[in-house]
Amino acid sequence: MLHDIDLDIETGEFVAIVGPSGSGKTTLLGLLAGLDLPTNGRVLVDGQDLGALTEDERAGFRAARIGFVFQTFQLIPSLTALENVLVPIELAGRNGDSSRAADLLARVGLEDRGHHYPAQLSGGEQQRVAIARAFANQPAILFADEPTGNLDAETGDRIIRLLVELNAERGTTLILVTHDPALAELATRVVRLRGGQIVADEHRSPPARPGNP
Repeated sequence: MLHDIDLDIETGEFVAIVGPSGSGKTTLLGLLAGLDLPTNGRVLVDGQDLGALTEDERAGFRAARIGFVFQTFQLIPSLTALENVLVPIELAGRNGDSSRAADLLARVGLEDRGHHYPAQLSGGEQQRVAIARAFANQPAILFADEPTGNLDAETGDRIIRLLVELNAERGTTLILVTHDPALAELATRVVRLRGGQIVADEHRSPPARPGNP
C-alpha cells in the first residue's frame, strides 16, 4: 500500500524506482501506467486523469501511448514470438508491419526464434520477446518491472542498451522498477521507496551511457 505519494515526472526522463521487496514499487508502476486506480488522489498522464476514463478508454490510452514490460512476461501462448510482438502493432491499426517486429526480435537476439511459441522458449527468451513487444508501437512512455531480472548478464546488457537508446534518441520517458544496480546507475533520476512512501528522490547526471547494440 502506498501513502502520501506526490510525484511529477517530466517528458523524456529516465526514472528508476528502487527499494526493498514490499515497498510498493510494482504498485506504483501499475498506478502510473493506469493498470490500477488509486483509492485516493489522481494520476495524470499528459494532462489526462486516468481515473476519469472507463476501463476501455484506459486500454485505448495505453495502446496509443504506453509500453509495459511485466515481470511475468504475459505473452499469448497460442501466438509465436513474432506474432506476440505484432499484437500492439495490429491493435494500432498497422496490420502487416511484420518487418518492424522482426527487427525488434533481432535487436534482442531472437532473430531465429520468431516462429517459436512461448512454451518453446526459456524464461529469458520470453522476457526478451516481452521487451520487443513493448517497443513495437514506439511508445511515448515505457514502463518496465524488473526488465533484466530474468536475463543473464550479456542479455541484460543488451536490453539496457535498448532501453537507454529509446530514451536518448526518441525522447521516450522511461519509468522502471529494478534491483539491478547497473541499470539504476544509468537513470537520470532515482526514486527510493520504503514502506509505501518515497524516502528519496535523486536527480542526477548518469555516467557515460553504453553504446548502441
